[in-house]
Amino acid sequence: MDIARRMWTLIEPLHAVTYFTPQARAAFEAAGLRGFWRGYFAGRAAPLGAVGAGPVEAMFFGFAPAMVRRALPDVWNRATPAAALIARLDGARAALSAVLPGGDLTEAASLLRRAAEAVELPGRPLAAANADLPWPEDPLGQLWHAATVLREHRGDGHVAALLVAGLDGAESLVWRSSLDSTREVLQPARGWTDAQWEAATDRLAARGWLDSGAATEAARAARDAVERQTDALAAGPWHALGPDGTATLEKLLAPLSAAALRLLPEPNPIVFPRAAPQ
Repeated sequence: MDIARRMWTLIEPLHAVTYFTPQARAAFEAAGLRGFWRGYFAGRAAPLGAVGAGPVEAMFFGFAPAMVRRALPDVWNRATPAAALIARLDGARAALSAVLPGGDLTEAASLLRRAAEAVELPGRPLAAANADLPWPEDPLGQLWHAATVLREHRGDGHVAALLVAGLDGAESLVWRSSLDSTREVLQPARGWTDAQWEAATDRLAARGWLDSGAATEAARAARDAVERQTDALAAGPWHALGPDGTATLEKLLAPLSAAALRLLPEPNPIVFPRAAPQ
């Protein structure tokens, strides 16, 4: 497995506790953001400031515009971006501290921060917005913040790869449901109507990527090409950290990521390959 892909499998669970844990939900609700999706949209968009629906539709990509517009800009009437930023970090800290194995996080946090500080920012709006925030002072906070910068950096690159492949948001979800997820998980989680989903299905079938709803060889080849491009666009921080630093970090993150992964529900709309057992 490519190094950028391997590191993603370790980083994604550390960030994703922000969305799926009771501690994160409680922190968002305490800030005035009741309901899962208010916390999600406010927490993820908060580094951008009190942004409206349009930029979020563009950057979050796979979400139906109507779903984004139900949340934004209304969430900013319930909590300021500053309050949402505090809530998401507090929730992530609480979730991770409850499950991480004992030990000093300083080395892992320091190495992951070095990687996060090496991300390329041009064309990476979500990564850049998070990278522009002040760093937490504690190792656990730094670990989570670095994971967040790196996962948004990869996500920005993935959106670029999807666009190069000629996919829109709805098509990317229909295509993915034929490969490594299901319509039952992805459609409601991203807000597309049945009519929009079926129209995207028809477009992919006309392109030769679906046959009676199943992925064709062309669709699988395109998936491999998109993932290779995503990995290539995400590789910069790991080259900057170097092979020795990255190898050390990989070993340090393995038990932390495994603990965080156990907090995530199955199934969930974030589909990523699991790291090999350590």
